[in-house]
Amino acid sequence: MTKLANKVAVITGGTTGIGLATAKLFDAEGASLVLTGRDAAAIESARRELPRADVLAADQSSLADVDRLVEHVRARHGRVDVLFVNAGIAKFRPFEAVDERFFDELVGVNLKGAFFTVQRFAPILRDGASVVLNTSVAGVRGPANATIYALSKAGLRSLARTLSTELAPRGIRVNAISPGPIETPIFGKTGADADVIAVMKQSMSDAVPMKRLGTADEVARATLFLASTDSSFVLGSELAVDGGLTQL
Repeated sequence: MTKLANKVAVITGGTTGIGLATAKLFDAEGASLVLTGRDAAAIESARRELPRADVLAADQSSLADVDRLVEHVRARHGRVDVLFVNAGIAKFRPFEAVDERFFDELVGVNLKGAFFTVQRFAPILRDGASVVLNTSVAGVRGPANATIYALSKAGLRSLARTLSTELAPRGIRVNAISPGPIETPIFGKTGADADVIAVMKQSMSDAVPMKRLGTADEVARATLFLASTDSSFVLGSELAVDGGLTQL
């Protein structure tokens, strides 16, 4: 269990859900971790669960927060070997109900924030480092009420390709992990009530060929593959972890 021994790994949105599951796996694999989150309670919980990790409050949509994060990592570690750009939000509205504030919030975190996170970290990414972007099956499907969410995730898929071209001369690999319906706390952050969430989960499970939701641990193991040298000849790809939803 040492695939990330002597590696410095940064995970944005690393205090809950997929990010936290990935942080625990990276920790077990020997990485020195820096995690970010926005919720104070989740940050404190992550600190208790991962006492060796640096867990910082940071908002990916705030460039000032991103710059402070980079400076912390530079001062503490001097470099980054793995950058998992995982922070994101999921909110849904019918196309007609989308206003500028809603648009800016989703795109600001999921796409703009992700772009500038990689850009600001680029100077301290070690040559040969791995960058993983968290996209979504929504980026290749056409789910109702998800116009802006899907737009932001499709943009990340494009970013994985263009950044691969930009950073390949330094041996830096950029790839994307594309989760399908995953059982994480993000359902509770959609703004929907419990009955609606239950119906949503059942509908998603029915649509997946494997007839269930995935787990954060399953996504974490796939992310480890992209982060480690196991994927040394994988560049610009998007790995679907979706129970066959976009494949069958």
